[in-house]
Amino acid sequence: MPLVELVKRQWLDYARTHRSRRTLLVHLAAVPAFIVGNVALVAALLLGMWAAATLSLAVMAASLVWQGRCHRGEPGRPEPFSGPAEAVARILLEQWVTFPRFAFSGDWARALREASRQPLPRG
Repeated sequence: MPLVELVKRQWLDYARTHRSRRTLLVHLAAVPAFIVGNVALVAALLLGMWAAATLSLAVMAASLVWQGRCHRGEPGRPEPFSGPAEAVARILLEQWVTFPRFAFSGDWARALREASRQPLPRG
């Protein structure tokens, strides 16, 4: 699938799959952590700093695990990945493009207000 089409599909489905307060708040912390880890990984690899590269990968992985756990509690689930290449593309797009766009457009704040009107789930 062309990159432009992937960005468009992810954006159109984003609000449906990011509705719970927990998911919205976790993404607010986890996405910047992923981006910082991603930038640090590239820098560490270019500088040959292997321990820093390993730490950067760990930060990125922890961020994705944290986000993934929150997504399990969402009523709307994203469509499954069609393969490894699409998984990497969608993950990078969400972290670098779609979530920042969601946050800066005001949609994140709107979704949080709507989620705040809902009772907190038990457990």
